[in-house]
Amino acid sequence: MSANDTPGLRLVEAGLGTSLQDLGRRHFQRFGISESGALDAPALRLANALLGNEPGTAALEITLSGPVIDIEAERVRLALVGADFPVTLNGQALRCGRSFEAQRGDRLVIGLARQGARAYLAVAGGFAAAPTLGSLSTHSRSRLGGLDGGYLKAGDRLALTPGAAGEGPQLALPALPAPEAAKLRVVLGPQDDFFTDQGIETFLSARYQVSPRADRMGYQVEGPAIAHAKGFNIVSDGIVNGSIQVPGNGQPIVLLADRQTTGGYPKIATVIEADLPILAQLRPGESLGFTAVTADEAEEIVLEARAAQAAREAALVEVGAARRPPAIRALLSADLTAGLARV
Repeated sequence: MSANDTPGLRLVEAGLGTSLQDLGRRHFQRFGISESGALDAPALRLANALLGNEPGTAALEITLSGPVIDIEAERVRLALVGADFPVTLNGQALRCGRSFEAQRGDRLVIGLARQGARAYLAVAGGFAAAPTLGSLSTHSRSRLGGLDGGYLKAGDRLALTPGAAGEGPQLALPALPAPEAAKLRVVLGPQDDFFTDQGIETFLSARYQVSPRADRMGYQVEGPAIAHAKGFNIVSDGIVNGSIQVPGNGQPIVLLADRQTTGGYPKIATVIEADLPILAQLRPGESLGFTAVTADEAEEIVLEARAAQAAREAALVEVGAARRPPAIRALLSADLTAGLARV
């Protein structure tokens, strides 16, 4: 079978920062390999739920400006979830947050985000690409995963799993809550003793703006400087998703999916898992603040967030039909504590 016979999506334009991402490359940080993965994991999971995919199936993570895609498949089902992007198929407007069908010769155009920063374009059955260390996630700095290890570019072609479009209902998400002013919950430490009491108070009371130097590695934010008490260098130690480093200029950096695995700046706090998707949808210039919770409170919040996510995935609405009852049995049997670790 030639490449042209294999079903696929061809990028006529790639957008500002489009990459292939799943739920990440786990268990390799001890070797210095970043996890990567979707910055807004709940949005990725919802896009896959609309198509009947496994939750972690790789999709296109689209940032601020979307791609133009030609469909090179007899039939494919797709879904876009996340930020509010204008979407057209052959010039006809589509709505984010629902599945739709396309066929060979169709053109899908995703424009500039009107609200939020990232969305996930999933395809039924996923992409036919070979995983690297168990994941399709792209880590552009190390040229690992994805398609040739980098952000997608015009002319790239993503092969689809042959015959995977399958039959299925057209589904839409129930209404999602409106976004609120970002107040990210954090657990202080592990090096909060490297900051003065006034520095901690500044961190928890000030408003910060997302810097233009915000990317998948980390969000640098700008605002009142946080005062150090013991200098700003430590013996390098481990970094997790959401770690907040404060270098010598006193400006926080929230480290994200493409972060380095160790670092030598003191970490004042860690953003809890449940609030990382909120941060991932902030755009340069937008405002955020931080509020402290305990580790026990963080665990409770995570459990509540996972239950809410499971409920959304179980309450999809068939387009043109009445709302289907939530799959309560599936929800009650879900392991909401899987992978839960203390922050």
